[in-house]
Amino acid sequence: MIDILVVTKNKGKLREILDIFGFKNINLKTLKDFPPIEIEESGNSFFENAYIKAKKAVEAFNVISMGEDSGLVVKVLDGKPGIFSRRFAGLNATDLENNVKLLELLKGVPLEQREAYFISSVVVMKPDGSYIKGEGKLEGYIIDEMRGTGGFGYDPIFFIPQYKKTLAELGDEVKNKISHRYRALMEIKRQIKDFLSL
Repeated sequence: MIDILVVTKNKGKLREILDIFGFKNINLKTLKDFPPIEIEESGNSFFENAYIKAKKAVEAFNVISMGEDSGLVVKVLDGKPGIFSRRFAGLNATDLENNVKLLELLKGVPLEQREAYFISSVVVMKPDGSYIKGEGKLEGYIIDEMRGTGGFGYDPIFFIPQYKKTLAELGDEVKNKISHRYRALMEIKRQIKDFLSL
């Protein structure tokens, strides 16, 4: 059994990764299983932040580590909130505060101009510094009301036309088969057997 540390404290994100990344001979651990460390997300891209998370954990604990960074990109807002998605309305902003700020910025913008996508970047790194990466995107639109009780983050305002629902309305079973994180993790899954010699 090979241990992989998933470098996140975000419960929603962790639950998704655990649901999606099922491998019989891989045991996913979390930051709760290790002494506390501080990781500053100082990168300029989702990949850089995922890489920083994995590298810091590898250096601190000498264990194979998975870093993931993701966020929402709104085209009409020049890519905002982007890498600041989690702290868009402030350092300790709640999901609701982030949603409200985004909706304020989009007031008066017609739906067809509210194109957006979620992006997820995942890095799995070994203690020798070698790594594999995966990236996934999910396209949709930002609607002007929150709908649904599932998911987390911007899910209640992220509308997917082919389902005629927000991510928060879809439910975990459907979401975890189409999400940006699912697509990034599938790329990792395709590479990981060779990478870890499983």
